Amino acid sequence: MLGLLLTSRARLTGGREAKFWLTGAAFAIGGTGIWTMHFIAMLGFSVSGSVIRYDVPLTAVSAIIAVAFVGMGLFLAAHDPERLGFLLGGGVLTGLGVASMHYLGMRAMNMSGHVSYDPVIVSLSVLIAVAAATVALWFTLRVSGALRIGGAALVMGVAVSGMHYTGMYSLSVSAHSEMVVVPGARAIDFLLPLIVGISVITVGLLLAVILSPSEKELRSEAEFRERLRGRDDEGAPEVDLFGTPRG
Repeated sequence: MLGLLLTSRARLTGGREAKFWLTGAAFAIGGTGIWTMHFIAMLGFSVSGSVIRYDVPLTAVSAIIAVAFVGMGLFLAAHDPERLGFLLGGGVLTGLGVASMHYLGMRAMNMSGHVSYDPVIVSLSVLIAVAAATVALWFTLRVSGALRIGGAALVMGVAVSGMHYTGMYSLSVSAHSEMVVVPGARAIDFLLPLIVGISVITVGLLLAVILSPSEKELRSEAEFRERLRGRDDEGAPEVDLFGTPRG
């Protein structure tokens, strides 16, 4: 939902300022949204007869991929929101990034067993990721208003969860007959950095939204500028912010 609020601000501000809002939206949607949901869901995965440890560098890279690809998809789709090609291109790019994040995160799990994947279900999960990403980008570039943004966030959450659990369903593990030492970090070792990181990013983005002009104020300012531009085109005297003629 925070990511949708940020993209809404980007639509209203435009120009260079919009890039900062879209960057924040990439962190909110890709980082504190999609990747965090993915990782927390991974913590619930278990294999009978084996402990699970996590490769720290691979886990960190999976988070970076999520933020980077969501950001690229947002910028591509926002380049020309009225053209379907940009939306579809952004959706494919974001969906492939989310799928890459997911399977790299699964690859980061170390366990005492042989891991295999069902290629048909893997392909299905990638298609779901692309479709979900395209729908999510459509919402981010067109939805405004608290109720609509809340509904859009719910739809996005269901779609991303569907991709995640479809991907998890493709995984099969055959535990080794003998326990071996499993390298990596425990799940609990990630919790404190995860909670602190999410809190800092979320609070920072929320403060940026709260301290910036509201959506209503931005719309009013945009309409006022349009009226001024229309009057200037008609040869009317230039006016200041309060409508008083200058000079």
